[in-house]
Amino acid sequence: MRAIPVLAFLSPVAFSVSSLAQPSGTLGLQDGFLSFDTPTFSVQLVKDSQTLYSLQTKGNGTGSGFNFIPSDVMSQRQSNGNYHLGDLTYRARVIGSTAWTSGDTAAQRHNVAALNTSGNTLAAANLSPTFSGTPLLNITRRWVLSNGEFQVFFDVNNPQKQALEIGALGAALEFNNIFTGRTAAQTNQLCSLFDPYIGQDAGYVQVTPLLGTLPPLLVLPAEKSPLEGWRFLPEDTSTSLGYQSQTFEGLYEWQFHTLAYAENEWKNVTPWNAPTSATLQPGETRTYGLRFVLAPSIRDIESTLQVAKRPVAVGIPGYILPSDQPGKLFLSFSSTIKSLAVSPAGALSLTKNNDARSSAWVGYTITPHAWGRSRLTITYADGTVQTVHYYVTNPAVQVLADLGHFLTTESWFDDPSDPFNRSPSVMSFDREANAPVKDDPRAWIPGLSDEAGAGSWLAASVKQFAQPNAEEVAKMEEFVNRTLWGSVQNFNGDTFPGTVKKSVYFYQPDLVPNYDYPSAIFWGNWWSWNQAASYATDRAYDYVHVIAAYWSLYRVARNYPALLKRQTWEWYLNQAVMTVATMTNGRVGYANDGLMEETVIRYLLDDLQREGLTANATLVESRMRAREQVWAGERYPFGSEMAWDSTGQEGVYAWATYFNDSTTAVNALNSILAYQPTVPHWGYNGNARRYWDNVYGGKLQRIERQIHHYGSGLNAIPLISQFRSTPTDYYLLRVGFGGLSGPLSNVDQGGFAAASFHSFADTLKWDAYSGDYGPNFVGHALEMGTYIIDHPDFGWQAFGGNVVALTPTVKVQTLDSLRRRVFIAPIGAWLTLDAGAFEEVDYDPAKKSATLTIVPAAPGVSSAAPASNARLVVTNTVVNGLGVLKPTQKFEQDAGAWVIPFKSGKATVTLAL
Repeated sequence: MRAIPVLAFLSPVAFSVSSLAQPSGTLGLQDGFLSFDTPTFSVQLVKDSQTLYSLQTKGNGTGSGFNFIPSDVMSQRQSNGNYHLGDLTYRARVIGSTAWTSGDTAAQRHNVAALNTSGNTLAAANLSPTFSGTPLLNITRRWVLSNGEFQVFFDVNNPQKQALEIGALGAALEFNNIFTGRTAAQTNQLCSLFDPYIGQDAGYVQVTPLLGTLPPLLVLPAEKSPLEGWRFLPEDTSTSLGYQSQTFEGLYEWQFHTLAYAENEWKNVTPWNAPTSATLQPGETRTYGLRFVLAPSIRDIESTLQVAKRPVAVGIPGYILPSDQPGKLFLSFSSTIKSLAVSPAGALSLTKNNDARSSAWVGYTITPHAWGRSRLTITYADGTVQTVHYYVTNPAVQVLADLGHFLTTESWFDDPSDPFNRSPSVMSFDREANAPVKDDPRAWIPGLSDEAGAGSWLAASVKQFAQPNAEEVAKMEEFVNRTLWGSVQNFNGDTFPGTVKKSVYFYQPDLVPNYDYPSAIFWGNWWSWNQAASYATDRAYDYVHVIAAYWSLYRVARNYPALLKRQTWEWYLNQAVMTVATMTNGRVGYANDGLMEETVIRYLLDDLQREGLTANATLVESRMRAREQVWAGERYPFGSEMAWDSTGQEGVYAWATYFNDSTTAVNALNSILAYQPTVPHWGYNGNARRYWDNVYGGKLQRIERQIHHYGSGLNAIPLISQFRSTPTDYYLLRVGFGGLSGPLSNVDQGGFAAASFHSFADTLKWDAYSGDYGPNFVGHALEMGTYIIDHPDFGWQAFGGNVVALTPTVKVQTLDSLRRRVFIAPIGAWLTLDAGAFEEVDYDPAKKSATLTIVPAAPGVSSAAPASNARLVVTNTVVNGLGVLKPTQKFEQDAGAWVIPFKSGKATVTLAL
């Protein structure tokens, strides 16, 4: 949902900085700073607190460099309770007691006790004065320059006469992810986002400037300082910068130990890593520390980790594994592997493979067994511990089948007496109540529009394009013809037919006197729209969902003609075009923003051109050209209803590439790379930045880093598309495929798809609402396939498939969820099926030819409708300037597709130059 935030969730459009109380200072900014110069950074510490005030890269003749710390707004972050880099929290207890004693350097701040320095120590202080009362621990913090590298250490000493147990120890991390009050240019030029790899001793935090082109900062462990936990740091949310709001997500803490939280706030949660504590004998000191290392670029993060002598893991195809797809894991570290352990026991099994082409890597084949989360723990001979986090789903094709069935049964709403004209439809669903969401104070959720209301029927529609099912198609036809067209979308007597309402549900009891609005719901918030507000048709985002539904049924009608009964394929295609025309007629707001899942319109245009429908194609193309010309004139054309967003990049990239605007396309791509990481963790790998949508679409409403919300699937589209244009940029493939895989993890064993996973350490669960899952699934459905590569380090691999033989040809079994697409990277061959399913691909590297085995429907799903003929499209195929691949057999063509008959339930096609 993209509505303007209310004051409780601050944004520049919702409040004035001067109207809110400014904090009083206890940090000591008025007393000045300690300044240091390192080979990589210019560093400033606040003199009184010795916390980090500035960490600025050297300009190297190009200016003043990039500052990772929000120094420019530090005057608004100088109060008690504001965390800064260098702050520390702990929980400890005397051995034998049960209660934990807490310490927090930021809670009631006082000047630290500065210590004399020598050698490589830049600054040092005893932290006891800034802990409330008499601290249980005696902690010294040292800022150090070691071999040219900037580091911070915490020497934790037990001054007691009894042994102490440290149950929690966390180092606060403050970087400039504050967008409040900034222009788009300031946000993109000054700010960064940071994400963790919660991987124990191998863990790290990457801090990436939003431009996507500047060197990222890596925060690495020093000494024995595992990244065991990742805790959100609560601060006052009422101050001028709007902590934990749409413009300031908030800060997090690197936790070296987590047992004290696991026993209390997290006791009902399975944490990412096994919680630990540390015991200090009287007088004993243990040192923890962090290193600050700059990587040359985002793509060089892993090579920088190797240079820094940190363990590196690369998972293929990633860390979300359907149960019928083996994965590969490649490990690189200076120490040999001592042991491997899996939790829960038996969830995964590993066998060593010989895929790696270099002694720098050790390869394993991962066989998934148990559905859900699992953790692989690697212990190296030198004692280093690394964890890799996996998520196992049902077989990918079964996930789609389960999803479609659930949406058209459990989420199906059929009540002709409904006063809001929502019947029949696929409604948002509450997994905790196990019922459709018929009432919610946020009118759009039960109102079938916007992202969180349209999400379920959007997913159900696009699922038919991806994997048609006769019974489901029949229901979706009823929905589209009776509810979408006529209730959600207007047509009778409108001056501008085809407008789309923001909601068909509203709160206005006098208009529906017989409807029982639940009294337990508070209806006084702005989002409990009356009829006039709900029936507004001024939000372009809502139109794309409708276009996607029409386009999906066009694809089914065109390629599986026996399945549709209500309308012709031409009708669905025309409805989609009409909706595009209405959306871009100058009367709908946000039409010049990049819109979620609008790559569908790019697909629609391709289909219009393939069908020879010149007039409609010209209309769509001209409307999109006008939008792209706006973006071409902007450096940061990624606007939305929000102050900063990660939704516009997909559409901007789609049309910039179509109209050959490479500058704008590259800007969009780099922007995505800045907020969509690849790390050895199923939740963060390929997970684009989203953190406020649970407020508008979730059941648990909270600002937090969301895991596999719809940003994952949608932002993966440009990444994977660009990989097909530059098929040796394997980083794009890894991040993009991680994003495409994300939507599989949202679907539970019964077929319910959650909007997102809650990342806070006290929750770690899927949201109970289906909400805005639909756009996430669109990204998955538009680009998921089997991607075959010859990797320089790891050899022949298949993302979405399984390489079953290498001689005499590279034989790949397709195992992705659609079985409709294959990309052979060495020759840039993009093979797609409008109908039918790939079963196997044999690629001959010497001849640069491919033999395809095609079946009528994806194997393993009896409910999938079979195709009467395979319809193969070969596009984006140029082999070193030698020509394009074509079938060696003679087949008829229809709308750009080779029509291939099945014989005895299969078809075999050979493609050659």
